[in-house]
Amino acid sequence: MVEDDVLVRSATAQYLRGVGFKVLEATHVEEALQLLGNGTVEAVFSDVKLPGEANGVDLAHIIRKDYPQVKILLTSGVSPLPSTEDLAFLKKPYFLFEVERHLKALLALASPRR
Repeated sequence: MVEDDVLVRSATAQYLRGVGFKVLEATHVEEALQLLGNGTVEAVFSDVKLPGEANGVDLAHIIRKDYPQVKILLTSGVSPLPSTEDLAFLKKPYFLFEVERHLKALLALASPRR
């Protein structure tokens, strides 16, 4: 999870842990990329607006290029995605169960059919 607002990040991460997700937390793109390097990340839930040079859309582009198996869910309350972006998006404010539902759906797409 990549979110610079500590209250939003901690509440969302706590909820996701409670429903069974293992959650790593980052506050900006560079920190997220360090976590991605460990190879255990299956999905990234990121705010679009982040501190630093790069934003959540930039992070999504890096993930698609360097970690194509990782699923991406972006969120924002003020920055809608450009219509040219083909990325999963959840508008803020959101209900925590919506984050869970979206992530489970994205991860189900990655799982082989049985």
